Amino acid sequence: MAKSNSIELSPLRSLDDFLLGSARFQLPNYRDMEKWGNRVVQNLLYYQTNYFLMSIIMILVVTVLHPVKMACGGLTILLMYALFSFLMNSTSSVTRLKKDYPFLGICLMIGGACLMVYMLGSLLVFLFGILLPISATFIHASLRLRNIMNKLSTIERVVSNRTPMGVFLESLEINLLNIFIVC
Repeated sequence: MAKSNSIELSPLRSLDDFLLGSARFQLPNYRDMEKWGNRVVQNLLYYQTNYFLMSIIMILVVTVLHPVKMACGGLTILLMYALFSFLMNSTSSVTRLKKDYPFLGICLMIGGACLMVYMLGSLLVFLFGILLPISATFIHASLRLRNIMNKLSTIERVVSNRTPMGVFLESLEINLLNIFIVC
């Protein structure tokens, strides 16, 4: 069977399977990092649509509770990134500007630092809104024990088609087939 380049979304798992009645949770064995990593990767693949939906809901909740702070925090990070990229750019006009007016670069950096301190509350809310779903996903994937359907479905899915989480894990250079051979 030829490998398709199309990406298919994994099915949404039931709330009972994901979190409630039939879900089993246990602390991972921290001494066996390979087994713990395999559990996390396989849960990320099996519950990827649930994790995506959970992340969207968490980000929306934080955004609804603090819309101005989320917007200001996101814009501040975007502005600081753009300013840093502009100052570190090695084009001739930027280099000439930095050479002719060295004080301007220092003033821009100090102004950016002052802006970050002034917007610290908004930055923290924005970072919390982004990092909360990532943390919740990792905690769930670490604690959730795999069931038979998880084991069978994950192996079948990796061999047959590509999913968004599979593409993401491949971009992190995590070899999915080796993980299933170890298990």
